[in-house]
Amino acid sequence: MTAHLTGTREEWLEARLGLLAAEKALTRQSDAVAQQRQALPWVKIDKAYRFVTEAGETGLAELFAGRSQLLVYHFMFGPDYTAGCPSCSLIADGFNGIHVHLANHDVTLTAVSRAPLDKLIAFKRRMGWSFPWASSATSDFNFDFNVSFSEEQERQGVAEYNFRPVPQMDWSSIPVVAGFAAQSGTSAAQYVRERPGVSAFIQDGGAIYHTYSSYSRGVDAIWSMYPWLDRAPKGRNEAGGMWWRHRDAYEAPQLPVFPHSCCG
Repeated sequence: MTAHLTGTREEWLEARLGLLAAEKALTRQSDAVAQQRQALPWVKIDKAYRFVTEAGETGLAELFAGRSQLLVYHFMFGPDYTAGCPSCSLIADGFNGIHVHLANHDVTLTAVSRAPLDKLIAFKRRMGWSFPWASSATSDFNFDFNVSFSEEQERQGVAEYNFRPVPQMDWSSIPVVAGFAAQSGTSAAQYVRERPGVSAFIQDGGAIYHTYSSYSRGVDAIWSMYPWLDRAPKGRNEAGGMWWRHRDAYEAPQLPVFPHSCCG
């Protein structure tokens, strides 16, 4: 017998209506936060960032691909990685299917990483993705937007992520970090010098402006699996740690085999 609370359909409906009121309040709060997000002051970009793409070397303006808005997913794939971060890869599995829709709504969505382009393209083919992906290996883009930092910055205590200093610690002693680093083909120390995030830009009046950035738990909203898990009976169910991996690294599920009725 289950240890979870059970009840009648009438009791479920009463509880569900109470939850509905909370969900509606959360939706209204989310709408208000979105308006606050869009009201942030814009900061003009004066630095001439350079990127390497499948179309060749380009500037930030070219990443817009003729549209007025640009969303950048800061994908953890450092120069020393041999594969993309499993968490970023899971997020990319989700947005790979929507970048075409955004492109037809005046928004270009692209991933940007510090790894050389050939590594990015090889991994992109492995995963079967179609979204644009640019290498920022030749510029300070990742460092300026606080999703990459150097060993020297760590030593000096000036590395910053999610609007606060990065704590100094032995990352290899944290099983989740060590495991994800291994899946990415790099050391724990190198793995954590790259971080995930989202940044937004707009072209207006002949200039480019930075409008928004979000990091850490701030990118929860773009994890396509979490809205689904939050509605599953056991929720995120992550008491045992981070459970995911590259989608081509899962073992094939063992499906039950049922005998044919004629042989039963």
